[in-house]
Amino acid sequence: MKALVAVKRVVDYNVKVRVKADGSDVDIGNVKMSMNPFDEIAMEEAVRLKEAGKISEIVVVSLGVKQCEETLRTALAMGGDRAIHVQTDDYLEPLAVAKLLRKIAEREQPQLILLGKQAIDDDANQTAQMLAALLNAPQGTFASKVELGENEVTVVREVDGGLETVALKLPAVVSADLRLNEPRYVKLPNIMQAKKKPLEKLAVEELGVDIAPKLQQQKVAEPKPRSGGVKVQSVAELVAKLKNEAKVI
Repeated sequence: MKALVAVKRVVDYNVKVRVKADGSDVDIGNVKMSMNPFDEIAMEEAVRLKEAGKISEIVVVSLGVKQCEETLRTALAMGGDRAIHVQTDDYLEPLAVAKLLRKIAEREQPQLILLGKQAIDDDANQTAQMLAALLNAPQGTFASKVELGENEVTVVREVDGGLETVALKLPAVVSADLRLNEPRYVKLPNIMQAKKKPLEKLAVEELGVDIAPKLQQQKVAEPKPRSGGVKVQSVAELVAKLKNEAKVI
């Protein structure tokens, strides 16, 4: 059984991002980049399934600039078998990402597609759902537990009311939530071995996908600074402030 795992290169979650002076975008020059944390969880889950004998091959794919190869090498060091890099310097909206991943999935024919529920840069939370729709495949989003069988995968997913368990026929798309697992620490020998694993490079044109953006970004601005909090002496005073000052009730 083959698993396809999509990983994205994003600004490291420990970095405090700043907006460019002209307000056109976020300034990512000379900042630390790393694998999207939710994608890292998806990668860890694929490796665990392989270690359990449920999966025989893990193919990792990333879309974007040349530096995405570093992210792919990290995924290979975690336990991926081979990697595919669709290289482009253009900005990719979630729909364009889903269309490119569909082409890769049609080429690779994986039984399970794993990716993070969202990326921490745009927080779009759309790619997995769009990919499942394009492939006409079952989807299990916000997965907190994954059990892979011979012909189906059982996913425990986090919903507003608690937990929901769904059984999906394979092939299926599963997006990882925060509580699915805790990714392992990558050891130096694995990093060195990952350099020898195959990494295929593709151009967008080879896949025949239109990645032209459908949305136009007008402006990016930092949130307004929060004012200091105040202490109240009683519930009545709290209610009065919420009603008369904050005007939220």
